[in-house]
Amino acid sequence: MLAYIVVSEKERATSQQLSFDLHFASLSQPEALKEDLLLTVDYAAVSQRLEQIVQERPRKLIETLADEITMFLLEEFSLSWIELTVRKFILPNADFVAVTTRREKS
Repeated sequence: MLAYIVVSEKERATSQQLSFDLHFASLSQPEALKEDLLLTVDYAAVSQRLEQIVQERPRKLIETLADEITMFLLEEFSLSWIELTVRKFILPNADFVAVTTRREKS
């Protein structure tokens, strides 16, 4: 996904490729789901919301973006915990830089 994570003047010129690893657990997990989407978390809806959050505005740090995504998804979906890794492909001598954040429902 392309996003604006801007610290330096060079980074302001173009959007940057980000990738996300998202792990979470539902607040309630019935023993028998019976293929009923209403009894679990709608991954497509989570993915769409993640994309909306990313596109809302530029940020300076991927840490800020990761924290905002986990906070909003935890509040808006029936999740007991969420863990997110954000990768940014920016450094010339590294495959990527990444940050991981984890939140639990209080």
